[in-house]
Amino acid sequence: MHVKVKPHSQFAEIYQANLEDGAQRLATKNLVPGKTIYGERLIRFKGTEYRIWDAFRSKLAAAIIKGVQVVPIKSGSKVLYLGAASGTTPSHVSDVVGDEGHVYCVEFASRSIRDLVDNVCAIRFNMSPFLADARLPEKYRIFIQGKVDCIYCDIAQPEQARVLADNADVFLKPSGWIMLAVKSQSIDVTRDPEEIYAQESRILKQRGFDVRQVVHLEPYDKAHAMIVAQLL
Repeated sequence: MHVKVKPHSQFAEIYQANLEDGAQRLATKNLVPGKTIYGERLIRFKGTEYRIWDAFRSKLAAAIIKGVQVVPIKSGSKVLYLGAASGTTPSHVSDVVGDEGHVYCVEFASRSIRDLVDNVCAIRFNMSPFLADARLPEKYRIFIQGKVDCIYCDIAQPEQARVLADNADVFLKPSGWIMLAVKSQSIDVTRDPEEIYAQESRILKQRGFDVRQVVHLEPYDKAHAMIVAQLL
């Protein structure tokens, strides 16, 4: 059986790959052919190179597999990515937004941003890395021109929804979208994750968001959920 790739049934610039052994995986079209970011497999189909997207390494991929209904990241999107780490998921976002889009990457850990700069942003022209604390959006405001279409947040902070909303106040366009990867154990390891997801959803509602969906990410990430919301 040969490798086959087809567009995802719901989301533009995201693909479904059928591998030789019959396994199905998500994939994105490689913006920088021949280059990998985290050891992911590269495949070719009808003259185009794709990167296999590992849902155990990416909460966004996990959310797609677990049935998220809206992925507000598409070709041409401007995305503010809070908690970019070493760039695994941001690199796939870079593939999706393509030549006309841009990914602004905020990361606080110096080692992670070194990997992000050296291994990812150095070869991807549509990404800008910032060594900054996501709790202080005014520190990197000068570097982001205009408003963004989407804010994606994956930070290990106790006040994840508040930090995202503070950034939205500065950067998100009217009716823009957010995706919040909630790490319940970073907020309170003693409480039921469901309580944490409800709490973070309430905070987003209080800050002017319409919460559209909460998707649990098990088995890909334990005690994690993806909240998708739109600014009212």
